[in-house]
Amino acid sequence: MTKWVYTFGDGAAEGRAGDRNLLGGKGANLAEMCSLGLPVPPGFTITTEVCNAYYANGRAYPDGLEADVVAALDHIGRITGRRFGDPSKLLLVSVRSGARASMPGMMDTVLNLGLNDETVEALAADSGDARFAYDSYRRFIQMYSDVVMGLDHEVFEEILEDQKASLGHELDTELTAAEWQGVISLYKAKVEEELGKPFPQDPHEQLWGAIGAVFSSWMNSRAITYRRLHDIPESWGTAVNVQAMVFGNMGDTSATGVAFTRNPSTGDRQLYGEFLVNAQGEDVVAGIRTPQNITEAARIAAGSDKPSLQKLMPDAFQAFVDISDRLEKHYRDMQDLEFTIERGKLWMLQTRSGKRTAKAALKIAVEVARDGLITKEEAVARIDPASLDQLLHPTIDPKAARDVIGMGLPASPGAATGEIVFSSADAEDARAQGRKAILVRIETSPEDIHGMHAAEGILTTRGGMTSHAAVVARGMGKPCVSGAGSLRVDYKAGTLVSMGQTFRKGDVITIDGGNGQVLKGAVAMLQPELSGDFAAIMEWADAARRMKVRTNAETPLDARMARSFGAEGIGLCRTEHMFFDGDRIVAMREMILADTEKDRRSALDKLLPMQRSDFLELFEIMAGLPVTIRLLDPPLHEFLPKTEAELAEVASAMNVSADKLRQRTEALHEFNPMLGHRGCRLAVSYPEIAEMQARAIFEAAVEAGRKAGALVVPEIMVPLVGLVKELEYVKARIDAVAQSVMQETGTKIDYLTGTMIELPRAAIRAHVIAEAAEFFSFGTNDLTQTTFGISRDDAASFLETYRQKGIIEQDPFVSLDVDGVGELVRIAAEKGKATRPGIKLGICGEHGGDPASIRFCEEVGLDYVSCSPYRVPIARLAAAQAAVAAAKGAAKRA
Repeated sequence: MTKWVYTFGDGAAEGRAGDRNLLGGKGANLAEMCSLGLPVPPGFTITTEVCNAYYANGRAYPDGLEADVVAALDHIGRITGRRFGDPSKLLLVSVRSGARASMPGMMDTVLNLGLNDETVEALAADSGDARFAYDSYRRFIQMYSDVVMGLDHEVFEEILEDQKASLGHELDTELTAAEWQGVISLYKAKVEEELGKPFPQDPHEQLWGAIGAVFSSWMNSRAITYRRLHDIPESWGTAVNVQAMVFGNMGDTSATGVAFTRNPSTGDRQLYGEFLVNAQGEDVVAGIRTPQNITEAARIAAGSDKPSLQKLMPDAFQAFVDISDRLEKHYRDMQDLEFTIERGKLWMLQTRSGKRTAKAALKIAVEVARDGLITKEEAVARIDPASLDQLLHPTIDPKAARDVIGMGLPASPGAATGEIVFSSADAEDARAQGRKAILVRIETSPEDIHGMHAAEGILTTRGGMTSHAAVVARGMGKPCVSGAGSLRVDYKAGTLVSMGQTFRKGDVITIDGGNGQVLKGAVAMLQPELSGDFAAIMEWADAARRMKVRTNAETPLDARMARSFGAEGIGLCRTEHMFFDGDRIVAMREMILADTEKDRRSALDKLLPMQRSDFLELFEIMAGLPVTIRLLDPPLHEFLPKTEAELAEVASAMNVSADKLRQRTEALHEFNPMLGHRGCRLAVSYPEIAEMQARAIFEAAVEAGRKAGALVVPEIMVPLVGLVKELEYVKARIDAVAQSVMQETGTKIDYLTGTMIELPRAAIRAHVIAEAAEFFSFGTNDLTQTTFGISRDDAASFLETYRQKGIIEQDPFVSLDVDGVGELVRIAAEKGKATRPGIKLGICGEHGGDPASIRFCEEVGLDYVSCSPYRVPIARLAAAQAAVAAAKGAAKRA
């Protein structure tokens, strides 16, 4: 019989940290902390398997679950000496989600469950504090009505604000027990008015309502969006954790807080967090009240006049420090902790590996490895390759003038400039139109996830360093300034007011997530230096990886940038990109529109020195590293004049009529040019083009070799080959040019001729094509297009619908389709090696910078991946992780 529920409490647990797939991250770690003897309120976890069964069976629970839950409630009761639903021995519980992967704020939580008109009186008597009891009840009504019954929490906030104003109170903590009773009456009346039914009084009905709400929240829009952004499969499901309540709102000796064992922005080894006195956990992360610092050092650094936890509750603070140190050593990683202090006693509510910036992740991994807690390979494996992108974003130039209009908390590092938008929808609109935006909110909520993703940075006027905005922004690598309380945001008026200045939607501001400043206008930025911890991780990664990492580059700027990021050569130089500037495009158009070979060669003679100069500079920058140059690939129509003015310019240069050129342009028109006269087909039709490019390559190689005093070995790639005879024909022309240049210069030239595998036929016939090709480079952009029969330029209009409907898990242009396109890569690699054992194999499509695709490349045994310059560090790290994983897999099989 399937076990649906796992209990924990009183130093014993049925699960452990390794059970996160079954119990979710929260449940597995609660069980682990309990087994370690830490103070954890007793409870139980309903497994992720129930979630999957719930959705598979039309949102119905599996047989036996209800009995298991009742037994687990009894388990809590035995430990606490209380009984759920019994006013004489009152037990209240919290109900929280807990997926396998951390999804902060994306799913639902209910606290103080079990309160009703009768049990609230029992809680008041039991605690000796009526004010606390009614505060807890109103919180429960508000949270339960929102999460379970669908009545927006803002309805209740409005009632509360009106009551505080009429009573002359500013803070929630100022309301008396009697005043809270009045608020509760208004809350219950509002529920009945809006929903047509009273607030539920049966604790068991409340419990199952909350359990159902948590499972349902797995499929709410914000959770779906978060999963999509972080590649979390829907099939993982969420667990539900039910725990005995402990109360941080039980007076001035009670508190609740969130902390990290290290600074999640910098990685510095210091306790980092916030707490609130006389509050419940949601108060800290919701940003409704400004929290206090945990340590005295942090309070002093922040310039706060509110006492730290260290000063206010020294015994509880020391207990928390000891537990924090113990948990970091146990998990061998920085921990994100939630805790409650109930009348001086510390309770631990959660531990998990904390979300951190890329900079912090590198520092923590390097320090933990150097402390001997983990190996260098484990340190490399702990860094999310995609997160390195955060390190490549600009910071504000220290020399730049700063017109500071406000200050907040430095919630997520980096700097961003953009126009002000006040809603997530506007942020998405701005991004769709190619405009950069800063999302400005009073406070963010999980519903803002899509706007936060679209914005360059986030600015909030409320909230602390552990607020929703701060945690999510850090996870996304977005700069964020939170809690900028001096700023005033008016959504209706569409204004941001600060220091007597009014800013409106569309006005440009800059935020500095490193120090919390909000600046007027755009500010000069600097690229970061990639040294220190970054350099250490990259060194360890390079030692662990097998595959080389090259770059896709054709400009000197890109080539130098890629070299600075550690590129080991150029895997794709797209020569067509070199033809669009100034005199080049005119000469290119002359060549294309010429009627005879003689006229084409005349135009190509103008292009030859330009191409030779381009290649010479690339060879010099790469200093002996391999450079793969692709011959002209796109259809010729892409270079043709589009306007009458351009047509007249080319006609004048060629000394022919505009009408004649117009006719020639129309003759070159193709219905589907991406599947038409392009790639090697151009070289077959117009071999003089390939000959000019080959001559430019060889002459540049000879000159670069002479300057460097070392041999330069270019790799010439023939694109879009489907037939071996195509490659043989073009290769014969290349070889002939090589012989001519060697005779003219008296210099021996070593070079490789290969092809790009981007057609299914080429993959299937790779064993034959390898007879002529000395290397294969998989052009997975086009191979994906030709395999699926989908244009990547148009696919976005429907692929997202496919993903939402579960037809595909990932956009195949973002992450390689391993089952289809990947199978063609595997076939071509195996067949190519069978014919030519030493054949060099690489990938140069956009997938060359995608970590999941790189794992596949390691599995297939490619020699290198090639990607855009800014993704080179990502590829280096991903290639190392893939090699380490492959070695572990081989060891297990052995």
